[in-house]
Amino acid sequence: MGWNEDVIETFRSSKGTENYWGPKLVILHSIGAKSGATHLNPVVGFRNDDGWRVVASKGGTPENPAWYHNLRANPSFELEALVDGEVVTVPVTATEIGPEEWHEAYDAIVAEEPQFGEYLQKTDRRIPVLQLTPREG
Repeated sequence: MGWNEDVIETFRSSKGTENYWGPKLVILHSIGAKSGATHLNPVVGFRNDDGWRVVASKGGTPENPAWYHNLRANPSFELEALVDGEVVTVPVTATEIGPEEWHEAYDAIVAEEPQFGEYLQKTDRRIPVLQLTPREG
């Protein structure tokens, strides 16, 4: 079993109580931009009034993660998240935070999880932040 699969299995089997990122873990069910296949991607999800924000940091590498390209191509998908003590699957729509709001959004993320600030030091790219807004089934 690979690292992602292990993270997902632990998240699901513990009902979200035990995992690498604590209660912030969300699992993106991204739809492949080229393949159309569903991919499961565990990432940190930052709750806000509109749903969740996720950061396409890839640890500060020069390129965006594959799931970012998938969400841009197929912005309607599902995610799994811990909500009110239960792991639930939520249909969401992804929109990228624009340049005018990006600094405020990224600063809020760094205030919550400082290692995301370190990722900015490692790359020249503006690390994308996406808003995942729940939609009706």
